[in-house]
Amino acid sequence: MLKNKIVAASFIILSGAALAGFSSKKNAFTHHAQDPWKAPAWADTLKSPYHEEPLTLAQGEELFTLYCSSCHGEGGYGDGAAGGALGQQPANFHDTLVKAQSDGALYWKMSTGRGNMPPFEDVFTAEQRWQLVAYIRHLGKSE
Repeated sequence: MLKNKIVAASFIILSGAALAGFSSKKNAFTHHAQDPWKAPAWADTLKSPYHEEPLTLAQGEELFTLYCSSCHGEGGYGDGAAGGALGQQPANFHDTLVKAQSDGALYWKMSTGRGNMPPFEDVFTAEQRWQLVAYIRHLGKSE
């Protein structure tokens, strides 16, 4: 009888410790507020060496459709199917806070990534990232 009580008490203690450890960890399915994402001040000095022209926008749109729309949505509203499943809402490129950021800040964020936003510095060339910035700006102009 005593042995059964010890086993039961051990089970309760271990279960409580396991639950306490589980609850203190961030769950992938729990939505947590993230601090605002600010690019370093020097990122504002970055300027695209490429002219915004129809070809730039077309290439940016192609990259966006292939790599970004699944999270940010086809229209750039942050409503893509994959993005909603990540727990943190992707950027809405029509939002005034995004529009107020410099091109360099967007380029830096795209390059370095944070949280669920992967870094694209090693995925895209500098030219491709600037094409994406141009296309994101284009999306933000449409309402």
